[in-house]
Amino acid sequence: MKKIFIILFIFNYLHSFSQVSVEANPSYNIKSVAFVQNKLPVVPYFKLGEPFEFVFDDLYGNEANYYYVVNQYTYDWQPTELVKQEYLKGMDNLRILNYQNSFNTLQLYSHYSLLFPNVNTSITKSGNYMIAIYNEDQELVFSRKFIIYEPLVGIKAEVKRSRTIETINTKQNLEFSITTSDFTIQNPMQNIKVMITQNGRWDKVLYNIKPQYTLGNELLFRYNTETQFFGGNEMLYWDNKDIRLANNSIAKVTSGDVYNSFLFPTEGRANVPYTYFPDLNGSFYPRNFLATNHAIEADYSWVYFSLFAPYTTSDQKIFVAGMFSNYALTDEYQLEYNTKTGLYEKAILAKQGFTNFEYILTNENNLPNFEQAPDGNFWQTENNYFIFVYYKGNADRYDRVIGFGTANSEGIRN
Repeated sequence: MKKIFIILFIFNYLHSFSQVSVEANPSYNIKSVAFVQNKLPVVPYFKLGEPFEFVFDDLYGNEANYYYVVNQYTYDWQPTELVKQEYLKGMDNLRILNYQNSFNTLQLYSHYSLLFPNVNTSITKSGNYMIAIYNEDQELVFSRKFIIYEPLVGIKAEVKRSRTIETINTKQNLEFSITTSDFTIQNPMQNIKVMITQNGRWDKVLYNIKPQYTLGNELLFRYNTETQFFGGNEMLYWDNKDIRLANNSIAKVTSGDVYNSFLFPTEGRANVPYTYFPDLNGSFYPRNFLATNHAIEADYSWVYFSLFAPYTTSDQKIFVAGMFSNYALTDEYQLEYNTKTGLYEKAILAKQGFTNFEYILTNENNLPNFEQAPDGNFWQTENNYFIFVYYKGNADRYDRVIGFGTANSEGIRN
């Protein structure tokens, strides 16, 4: 029995360190979490040494103490073999010192900003990372993934229509090549791994893409199905940078403790012909039409959503999603069916500005059902694709990100 106990203890101990790390969603009071460059939210991919900000709002507005911790992970988001001193210069687990309270807003909040690199912390190696925010009781508040890359190899990519009859009208396929140039790769088929994301979303990722074959110093990827994504549709949006006025996205505005912005009811576009409309591919830009410092002068309002979706079943759920919510499938963003109106409805407190969003349908396991997306899938949809090349040599102890490439489907070809 003693031996069995020891074996079980060792198994559980090792198993606890092999779990894939996922992002922790924040509580209700934490809003507008974003990675920022040039004062605009961006997808969290940065060149090694390149400056960026990490920001968020606390609606309690009590100037609470928050601490940040940065950890490196492997290609498949498991803890790295490196000790922290090997990938961080300085230290972390420090209090965020840069914060301001909102100014001239109905909703009080404290805006926190953390710059990387800073005098205390800088990242010295490429790879997968996660920043975790803790409160003064050392309780995890939330966490976010980001990637640091080195531009050591070249990437050429283009988006094409699916080659299979079943998905030719609904999917997009990415074809690309990697040029190794002067970077020596020991065994490309074993040591190179590729990850692809659509619009920078962690719920739309393809892993473990291996080179099909090599041609000189090029690694070629010409897959038919392994690099396909559902095209989705152009994002919906609301624009309340002038929070008191209705417009072509907001049907009416009422006042209260904060403003209430009622969006026009929408119907799923899955069975409607595709229409091109420029979007931000899911991003959001906090804005106050009458302000100069949008970070602390943009107010919050209740945004009311209503969707007509008669084709859903009882075991399916519908969520409002976008970068503003980190595409979180939580109760805060789940639509509820109103038997009186026959609509799925929800009110969400969000920062004013220009915001992209979409409706996500989930299955019985609460996972996104992109194939049956309420707004459909179209091969013509404009999407951004991001390609990451990971390399781990035979003697290396961590996964380097040695290449970063992009492609856009606006010029999609057959």
